[in-house]
Parts: sequence; structure tokens; C-alpha cells
Amino acid sequence: MSHKRVAILISGGGSNMVSLVDSMTGNHPARPCLVLSNDPQASGLVKAADRGIPTAAVDHRPFAGDRAAFEAELLKPLEQAQPDIVCLAGFMRVLTGDFVSRFQGRMLNIHPSLLPKYKGLNTHARAIEAGDAEHGCSVHEVTAELDDGPILGQARLAIEAGDTAASLAARVLVFEHKLYPAVLRRYASGDRNPVLLS
Repeated sequence: MSHKRVAILISGGGSNMVSLVDSMTGNHPARPCLVLSNDPQASGLVKAADRGIPTAAVDHRPFAGDRAAFEAELLKPLEQAQPDIVCLAGFMRVLTGDFVSRFQGRMLNIHPSLLPKYKGLNTHARAIEAGDAEHGCSVHEVTAELDDGPILGQARLAIEAGDTAASLAARVLVFEHKLYPAVLRRYASGDRNPVLLS
């Protein structure tokens, strides 16, 4: 069988990237073809290279204020890799609608909240401050709207008395590492029904 090709975009240590890559073995319908970062020093690039995956980096800093130029450079290694699916895994740059539209229907992102709640940053602190009983993470298809797009999976967990943003983030991350690979496997096989974990 021909495997779907998956490119993964990261900005840092790439823990979600590692969980995705390590899941793509055996009868999995996809295989990693590229790990790409906006930070040449991202430690996740080393982890990917250690696993034999091609890597590339396009430093966003020289392009300050010119997202179009940055994205044009980002597209070069991506287009060479010819991915069927693009996974954002802790990629901390906001992508323009032009960029996203090139991969419409083929780009996934993981976000640390139960979307549509808490788009953007500081999701754990915001959930605690709001007095929410539960929190979690979501995998969604990427659209031009930030942290929007069809939801392909969610994992829920209870917020406990005494939780801090850091303790909650750590527990959510455990679920991220289960949810994202489960969604990718289902998505790569052509099934878009949401994966629900708790």
C-alpha cells in the first residue's frame, strides 16, 4: 500500500511531533516525510534527524514584519517533500490565509483547549480562571481563522482543586500525545469522524 506522506511543523522540542512520528509504523496508513521548524535551534529537529526523518529550518527572524516572504521560504522545503498531510505540532507562527489555503483540507493542528473555548494562548490559566470543571485538547483541520476549523478529535480531563496552569498543562500534554496520533491515523485512512478520549 502507498503511505500518505506527512510533514510536521514544529517550533521547539517537538514532543507532539515525536508522538506522531513514533506512531507511524507497521500498518499505519502514513509515514513522516519532513520535520520543518521556524527555529534552526529547535531541539525537535535533532530528535527527528535521530529518527532518520529529513529536516529543514527557515528562521522567521530575518523576515520580521514580512510574513509573505517567510511563508514563501517555508513553502520551498514543504513543496519538495510533497506531503499529503501537514501537521502543525507546537508551531508558534500564525500562518496567513494564502498559506493555509494551499493545504486546505490536508492540514491539522493540535490546540490545548476544548475548542471553541480558549483560542490563542495561555489556555490552561484561562480555563482555571474561568472556574471550568474540565479542560483538554483538540485536534482540528486548519482554516484561515485562528484555532478554528472542523474538530477532528478532543480529549477531556477534570480540572482538580489546586491545579496550576503548569500542572494542568502537564496533564493535558499526556492526552495530546495520545489524541494527535489517534486522529492522524484515522484521518490518513480517510475517516474524519472525531476521535473522543477522556
